[in-house]
Amino acid sequence: MTGNPFNVRHRIAESVVGLFSHDDYPLAHSLDYPGDPGLFGPGSPTWQVVGDISVVIGGIRALLVQAAHPEVVAGVAEHSSYENDPLGRLSRTSSYVTATAYGAMPEVEAALAVVRRAHRPVHGRSHRDRPYSASSGDGASWVHNTLVESFITAYQIFGPEQLPVTRADEFVAQQARLGAMLNATELPTTHESLSEWVDSHPDIGTSPGMKETVAFLAQPPLPRMAMAPYGVLFRAAAATLPPRVAGILGVTSRRSAVSQGRALAVILRWSIGASSAWWLALTRVGATHPPGVRFRYPPPIEGGETMFDR
Repeated sequence: MTGNPFNVRHRIAESVVGLFSHDDYPLAHSLDYPGDPGLFGPGSPTWQVVGDISVVIGGIRALLVQAAHPEVVAGVAEHSSYENDPLGRLSRTSSYVTATAYGAMPEVEAALAVVRRAHRPVHGRSHRDRPYSASSGDGASWVHNTLVESFITAYQIFGPEQLPVTRADEFVAQQARLGAMLNATELPTTHESLSEWVDSHPDIGTSPGMKETVAFLAQPPLPRMAMAPYGVLFRAAAATLPPRVAGILGVTSRRSAVSQGRALAVILRWSIGASSAWWLALTRVGATHPPGVRFRYPPPIEGGETMFDR
């Protein structure tokens, strides 16, 4: 069985996709909106970046960077169930990214409404007696910008190719439109200015919950078979942290972390292919598949297996 390339590919895909399958699929009815391109549409850098497996490394990196902000850490520690339900939180975050990147506009709006409801009760004071609110412009800006900066950084390092500067900037500018819809108020529109904004942010620093968050991200309670590849992805993410943020978090990296992360990304790209949500969005709008992009895993929708063409 292990000698059959398709079976090996399928087993790897199942083990990874299963980590993100603990929430309702956000695009289950996406084909009910034919022709609706959503926020970005075919040919956009958002569809290209979010559709690649490097987005997983970017997501881990974003959670690390976010832990350098004491008020954000306080909000997570006091209002999140991530320690008791890590896969559920991972799946909900994945659902939000999937829906806002690839959904038709009704699906985008539904995903944003879920986030707004979840953020409403998240408020309090941090250990340094500063108020925090997940709905505030400052908090929304930090969470949104670190996610976007991590996605584009991961793609440029671990993706199948490097985007030209102009296209990377276009990705950041597209995501700034999304950030404004979530009340983010500081929204750089180029990759360089966004990276500078993150690394020079005046409010980051150590906090009581920071070490616990970093330790949890380094060793989450995942299924045993997922721990080894996750460790490679975590170390790859840590190796790309902005220098000031890495110093605050106390995270060091191995010299081989990036090369190992690239090697694993190649394996995962071979086994999983590009995001099935990208395939679904292309099908919804009647667009052709981008050259060189392979879709190997059908979307979890009714009839998906029969519609999907490997």
